[in-house]
Amino acid sequence: MTMADVDSRGGPRRPDGGPVRVLVVDDEPTLAELLAMALRYEGWEVRSAPDGLSAVRVARDFRADAVVLDVMLPDIDGLEVLRRLRAESPDVPVLFLTARDSVEDRIAGLTAGGDDYVVKPFSLEELVARLRGLMRRASRSQRRSGSRMAVGDLVMDEESREVRRDGTPISLTAKEFELLRYLMRNPRRVLSKAQILDRVWNYDFGGQANVVELYVSYLRKKIDAGRNPMIHTMRGAGYVLRPGE
Repeated sequence: MTMADVDSRGGPRRPDGGPVRVLVVDDEPTLAELLAMALRYEGWEVRSAPDGLSAVRVARDFRADAVVLDVMLPDIDGLEVLRRLRAESPDVPVLFLTARDSVEDRIAGLTAGGDDYVVKPFSLEELVARLRGLMRRASRSQRRSGSRMAVGDLVMDEESREVRRDGTPISLTAKEFELLRYLMRNPRRVLSKAQILDRVWNYDFGGQANVVELYVSYLRKKIDAGRNPMIHTMRGAGYVLRPGE
C-alpha cells in the first residue's frame, strides 16, 4: 500500500500540545520504515528500535504515548520488552505486531499486558485505527484518574493548582505553575529553551530567551531549596526534571 492510501485525519495531541509520540519496535528495517512513514503522515512523532534492548533504552528517553511492538525480536522477545516498559511506564498502550496468529499466542500477548494484537500481514489503515483507539481509551482512563501528577516527591494537582514537595505546600505564580506543569509532563526529558518558550509562553512576551533562565531560577528557589535538586541544566541542550536522588 502506498502512502497515498493512508488517510490523514489529524491525530490526538499530547497534554502539552505537542504531537503524539509512537515507538515502533521491529527488526525488519523495511517494515519499520513503512510504519514510521505512515505514523508520521498522521502527524505523530515516531522513533524506531530494531531490537528489544534498544527499545527499552529509546523508550526511557522518548517517553512514548504508544508502542507498536513486534513479538519476535533478535535479542529479548516482545513479552520481556513489554515487562520492562511497563515497569517504568505502567499505562503506555502497547500494540503487539507479530507473524504468530494462533489463539494461544494472542492470549499470551494480551495476558502479559498488551492492549491489542495485529497479525502480519496487516493493513496500515487497520494498524493506525487500532492505535487511535488505544490512545483514546488511554486518554479517557487518564481523565478518570484525575488531575494529579507526581514526579518523585513532587506532586501537582492541575485542577486545584496545588503543588507540594514531600508534603510541603509550594506557592507558585501562574507562569511558574505553567512552566512546572510542562516539566512534570515530560519528566527525564531534556527540554530546550525553544520548546519551553513555545509551550509555556507561545512567544507572546517578545522573544527574550533569558526569560526561561529567569523562571527556572524562580522555580529552583521554590522547588529545590534545601532539598535534593530536581531541575537540572543540561549545558547547551536545555533543562530536565528528574526525581531528587
